[in-house]
Amino acid sequence: MTTAQSPRPVPKRSRARTLVPLAVALWLVLEIWLLTVVAEAAGGFVVLLLLVGAVVLGAVVMKSAGRRAFRNLTETLQRQQNPGAAPSEEATGSTGNGFLMLGGLLIMLPGLITDVLGLLLLLPPVRTTLGRYAERSLERRMRAAAPGTLGDAFQQARMRQPDGKVVQGEVIKEDGTPAPRPEDEGPRPPLTP
Repeated sequence: MTTAQSPRPVPKRSRARTLVPLAVALWLVLEIWLLTVVAEAAGGFVVLLLLVGAVVLGAVVMKSAGRRAFRNLTETLQRQQNPGAAPSEEATGSTGNGFLMLGGLLIMLPGLITDVLGLLLLLPPVRTTLGRYAERSLERRMRAAAPGTLGDAFQQARMRQPDGKVVQGEVIKEDGTPAPRPEDEGPRPPLTP
């Protein structure tokens, strides 16, 4: 004897899963249309030169950003081995190489809109503004992270000072008594999934 099972409710499709493919399709159509308009006005050879030049410029930008990132990494590792060394001006800059690499990638993609967006990312004030916005957004999300989530792990990782030392502190319960220290409780149980 079989029993009829009620069908599972179909989960509602998120807005992002609906809008992102539509936005990508609209972007592609707009890029192609813009390239055809430029080709009609200036000629197909000019469009070909624009596309090849954009690929070359994007590759140069990405290569220089990669070299700069490697140089910063090397300087950081040397400073950790030699704490007395002062960081260079480039290593302490607030603009990261991530936006430079993204700008180079956008320039390399065929299309005039992505070229303009990539060129905008090459401007230091734009990179600084986007970096601050991204940092504030990440901070806000990390503060709202629930305990035990990935965001909570990032928050705990940020509690360390840049030199790798743990910031010492003490947890005070609401009634004013100090919480027991982990050393006093004995060995911790193993982590299990």
